[in-house]
Amino acid sequence: MIPDFKFHLAKLFSEAAEKISPSAPEIHLERPKLAAHGDYACNIAMQLAKSLKKNPRQVASEILAAFPASEHVEKLEIAGAGFINVFIRKSSKQLFLRHILEAREAFGKSDLGKGSKVQVEFVSANPTGPLHVGHGRGAAFGASLSNLLEAAGFKVSREYYVNDAGRQMDILTLSTWLRYLELVGVDILFPPNAYQGSYVRDMAKLIHEAHGDRYKHPQGAVLFGIPVEMSNEDAYLDSLIANAKRLLGPDYHYIHDFVLNEQLGDCRNDLLEFGVVFDTWFSEQSLFDSGMVEKAVRTLEEAGHIYIQDGAKWFRSTEFGDEKDRVVQRENGLYTYFASDIAYHLNKFERSFDRVIDIWGADHHGYIARVKGALTAAGAPAEKLEIALVQFAVLYREGKKASMSTRSGDFVTLRELRKEVGNDAARFFYVLRKCDQHLDFDLDLAKSQSNENPVYYVQYAHARIASVLEQWGGDQGILAEADASSLDAVHELELMQQLIDYPALIESAAKELSPHLIAFYLKDLASGFHSYYNASHFLVEDEAVKLARLCLIACVQQVIRNGLGLLGVSAPEKM
Repeated sequence: MIPDFKFHLAKLFSEAAEKISPSAPEIHLERPKLAAHGDYACNIAMQLAKSLKKNPRQVASEILAAFPASEHVEKLEIAGAGFINVFIRKSSKQLFLRHILEAREAFGKSDLGKGSKVQVEFVSANPTGPLHVGHGRGAAFGASLSNLLEAAGFKVSREYYVNDAGRQMDILTLSTWLRYLELVGVDILFPPNAYQGSYVRDMAKLIHEAHGDRYKHPQGAVLFGIPVEMSNEDAYLDSLIANAKRLLGPDYHYIHDFVLNEQLGDCRNDLLEFGVVFDTWFSEQSLFDSGMVEKAVRTLEEAGHIYIQDGAKWFRSTEFGDEKDRVVQRENGLYTYFASDIAYHLNKFERSFDRVIDIWGADHHGYIARVKGALTAAGAPAEKLEIALVQFAVLYREGKKASMSTRSGDFVTLRELRKEVGNDAARFFYVLRKCDQHLDFDLDLAKSQSNENPVYYVQYAHARIASVLEQWGGDQGILAEADASSLDAVHELELMQQLIDYPALIESAAKELSPHLIAFYLKDLASGFHSYYNASHFLVEDEAVKLARLCLIACVQQVIRNGLGLLGVSAPEKM
């Protein structure tokens, strides 16, 4: 059983507090910034001072007097206004190393989630073009968060919501057909608000190679009923879509499904190469085909939350904190995106998830109130829905900001980014900031082999340790049994404490939905190791000291490997 010093200390502080106060508050333990202030600090005395009507330092003295004996605690000190600093015995830290090497890949994992079912839905980009670097951040964050939650004992289901129904897919279908018509000699003014990327031409070429002139129609038929001087771009686009559906008939569905499958397949492959795997790809169209959208609107209607205005059905979302009411069914009978989103989220809870985590772009902030409001109105547990907002990453190459517009085709794809900097740098850089903070992605830094490049710095620590262990050439299995009592230098004890902190960090990061905390931790741990490496020799004459030091750095290597694994980053043996 791996000792949990924070849990152990919290229990002891609770017992001591109960002896001097009838109502002891929750115990909070923090890591002091300076090693001289101990390994943990507790503010329980300041929490109790007001209710006990005593000076915090006096309360701290009473806590110390009532504090139970512990095999792990060397001493307690009162500091400042009444903080209690805790010093863990060196022997307890030294023995902890054995637990790391015995647990290996399992070190850091916990049963915090107790197997409860969590669905994490992320990326969910419209399959209308290649994933760009903005989508990459959501992919890296969602995948890392899912790994983190699993490490903390949750049963995680990773889901991608495929927007395969609606106008955007119609625009992509039309865009591809118009490029196909160009290939067969039919000249149509290409809408400026259609999809412009080269991938559209590539799909048109594939259709032409497979089917020749089958989908060719004369210019006059394609433009039938569309005024020559139509200045409204959206109206022109929608008119072309309507004509395409009329002219192509069943063939329209073939082209629609072809471009959907092409882009969805490209998306799957891109994400798979990026180390991002989904358990479920959920089709929006299935919500319509199964009647779930109709059922969702009817549920809201029967609950009295729908009214009709100008022939359309409106959800009273203002009653649930939204800035205005929202249309769920238009006057022409077509359901809105919002209606299918309601049905989708109701379906999530029908699948018996204990928690549902949606990862959205930060521009969807205003969408939270209306979705949660609709769930509440429909009688679903809206409190179980958590939204993590992810700011788009801004890519800089040679100091210049890169444009990312899917329609114009002038964007940097995730695949291009991965090719330039590699998967590891992309995955690590994407989670270097809290998800709701802006991220400037510096390509030059990501590609550099220097201490300033955080992923290189962390991976280099792992490789350095591998090199030392290779030079030693011994059986690494014996290191778990090494006598670590000689590891009593300040920097060795600090390094040990960093390792001890890892399991608690996993739980904190999981609770806060913050994989960036793992990246920060790994940078600090790598820094601690590099300092140790530069100040010490490992393959010394004294066998006991040698094995002890090798044991310590093998533990650092294991924790780095475990942490990088959560972030989807490799741990190379050589660099």
